[in-house]
Amino acid sequence: MIYRRAIGYLESFIDLEKIPAWPYKRSLKLDRLTAFLDLISNPQKSLRCVHVAGTKGKGSTCAFIAYILREAGYKTGLYTSPHLNDFRERIRILKPLTPNHKPPADFEGMISRPELARITEELRPVIDSFNKKSKYGALSFFEVYTALAFIYFKKKNVDFVVLETGLGGRLDATNTVDALVSVITPISYEHTQKLGNTLTKIATEKAGIIKGRQLVVISAPQKQEVLKVIRNKCKESGAKFHEIKGPGLLNNYKISLLGGHQKINASVAIKTVKALRDYGFKISNSAIKQGLIHTVWPGRCEVVSRFPKVVLDGAQNTASARVIKKAIQDNFNYNKLILVLGLSSDKDVKGVAGELKPLADEVVLTRANNPRAANPRKLARYFNGKKTYLTLSVKQAKTKALSLAGRKDLILVTGSLFVVGEFR
Repeated sequence: MIYRRAIGYLESFIDLEKIPAWPYKRSLKLDRLTAFLDLISNPQKSLRCVHVAGTKGKGSTCAFIAYILREAGYKTGLYTSPHLNDFRERIRILKPLTPNHKPPADFEGMISRPELARITEELRPVIDSFNKKSKYGALSFFEVYTALAFIYFKKKNVDFVVLETGLGGRLDATNTVDALVSVITPISYEHTQKLGNTLTKIATEKAGIIKGRQLVVISAPQKQEVLKVIRNKCKESGAKFHEIKGPGLLNNYKISLLGGHQKINASVAIKTVKALRDYGFKISNSAIKQGLIHTVWPGRCEVVSRFPKVVLDGAQNTASARVIKKAIQDNFNYNKLILVLGLSSDKDVKGVAGELKPLADEVVLTRANNPRAANPRKLARYFNGKKTYLTLSVKQAKTKALSLAGRKDLILVTGSLFVVGEFR
């Protein structure tokens, strides 16, 4: 199967990332993927996994952990979502460094096109047969791609896999693994139509990745109602629980990613790899130091231009918008800030706009090339009093923002990661 045909086949499955509204519990069935994985000999059971769920900072935390493990000499699989430009970004392997190692690419170690095509061809007859007979319904894109990742990581004989949940945790396709360490990053309001309209309900879904015996659970600082859920789940599972109180673990380390929130993410990563030490894995303080410095995570407070400054960050909920606002205020000097914003229609538009409006001098509203994208006119009502421009595509928004900006201005591109990816 050539790559183009493989892409066409993978894109033929229902992709919930592109659908604005869908029934959460009816659409996500862990039994469906479990039954399929049984057919392909459960490749996930041979993997040593670190499993990460939460609202904010999942991807960055996964990246920190993976880069530290690579520095410690481990061949490390990294599975994240969504992607910015190419869905091969979701499946990566970071190999131990060699003396002639080149400077890291943005998405170093992505699965190659031939390998993606080969595994897709291998899986296709089993998928097609399963979907015809399945009492649970047909597999989704994310389920197929997760299975594909498991097979790839097993074939490549990786030492560890660091997995980011897609949505929630309890019913997420990644929750078919039994992890050595489960990690919960900061939990706040998101996907309330699906996960629930209280922090307790949302935390219950996220904490669903805590299962099995003798598990270690690491959590970022959380609100009390969230902590209560996580503690109860740990007690139920017999898991050892460790909560990070703040960025204190970073006292002896530096990180390359900007923003105070990344200090928390890095501290969670440090505690996670130290938990792996308790299993007998060798991870030196030097590996932690170098891993944190060398971590690359595009699209998160990423500076892609200097004159004018252009900063990209996928802030899709109120808490994340608050975090990027503070990161901009703490790290950058500029004359004027031009905000380029596009959001998915199921996001808290009012909350995100409320955080970002005071930061912006001018606003360029846009939409990604995705069916879930909110109409810029819907966003405009939250920016009354600001000089606001509506555009029909990210390409138009980019042209408009650059035309408005002087050399000493700053363009902040934020909201949906789909917008960030297209702009980038």
